[in-house]
Amino acid sequence: MRIIDKLAWIAIDNKMVLSTRSFGKDKFYIPGGKREAGETDEQALLREIKEELNVDLDKTSLKPFGIFEAQAHGHAEGVIVKMTCYTASYTGQLSCQSEIEEMAWLTYADKDRISHVDKLIFDYLKANELIG
Repeated sequence: MRIIDKLAWIAIDNKMVLSTRSFGKDKFYIPGGKREAGETDEQALLREIKEELNVDLDKTSLKPFGIFEAQAHGHAEGVIVKMTCYTASYTGQLSCQSEIEEMAWLTYADKDRISHVDKLIFDYLKANELIG
């Protein structure tokens, strides 16, 4: 079994969660990415969100949210993505950058538009009445 270790930023507004879709992909993903060599979770997440969405996360507000694991979308069976999630406030204007083609504020009704691991996160958010 292979594990893809990723970090994600859970941004919720008006009972919706921010999701992004990369060029050439058919599913939305919660924004974030992988660490570069030697990076902490905080460093990697701040860098990834700046690269993808052109906003700065407030590192003083960064809080662990949870770890979710599921089959990695678009990978061979048995390849698992491990998503370590954080919440944080941000400054700046959200805009698609780098590999991000589209961003959207999604609700639980949009579960068919997201990856496997994100479905687990959406289930958790819905069960805790954080999204509609």
